[in-house]
Amino acid sequence: MKKSVKNLLQIVLLVIVCLLAYAVYMQIKNPLDFQEIKKVRDEAVISRLKDIRTAERAYKQLYSKYTGSFDTLINFIKTDSMVYLIKTGSEDDSLAVAKGLVKTVKVKIAVLDTIFNKGFNADDIRYIPFSGNTEFILAADTLTTGSKVTIPVFEAKAPFKTYLSDEKYHQELVNLIDKQKTLGKYPGMKVGSITEATNDAGNWE
Repeated sequence: MKKSVKNLLQIVLLVIVCLLAYAVYMQIKNPLDFQEIKKVRDEAVISRLKDIRTAERAYKQLYSKYTGSFDTLINFIKTDSMVYLIKTGSEDDSLAVAKGLVKTVKVKIAVLDTIFNKGFNADDIRYIPFSGNTEFILAADTLTTGSKVTIPVFEAKAPFKTYLSDEKYHQELVNLIDKQKTLGKYPGMKVGSITEATNDAGNWE
C-alpha cells in the first residue's frame, strides 16, 4: 500500500473516531444541558402559576367562584378591591361597649395593593415564560365531590412543548413528554384541576 494512501486512510479513520467521540459526548452533554435549562424555565413558569393561583383565590374570595378568563382575572387585579373588616375597641371592655366605641368597619383595599408586590405587571400573568407570549391554558368550572358537595375549581396549564421547544434539545423534549404520558402525568406544569379536587395544588408540589 502506498504511503500516501495509508496516510489518507489514517486521516479518515481519525476523523471517524473524532466524530464518534463527539456524538458520544453530545449524547451525554445534551441531556445534562437540557435538565439545567428545564430547571430554570420550570421555576419561571411555576412562579407565574403561583401568581395565577393567588389571583384566582382572591377572585373566589370576592365572587365565590373562579374565572376561566384572563381578561376577567387581569381586570380584577387592576381595578377591583378586597373588603376587609377592621375592628376598633375590645368587646371585653364593657365601658367601651357601653359607649359604642367597639365597632367593625368595612374597608376596601385595591387588589393590586393587597395580594401582589408593588410594581407587579398584571398583564404578564397570562403568558408562559420562554414561550414567545403563548398563553397559559386557563379553565374554571364546578365539581361535585364524592360527598355530593359542589365546589368551584380552576386549572392553569403550561405544556412542556410551549417553553422547552429548542431544536437542539428536540429529542430530550420528546423523551420527557413520553415519560410523563407513560406515568399518566400531565406533560407540563399545571396548578389546580377541573376534574378532581386538589385544593389548587400544583403538580410540582
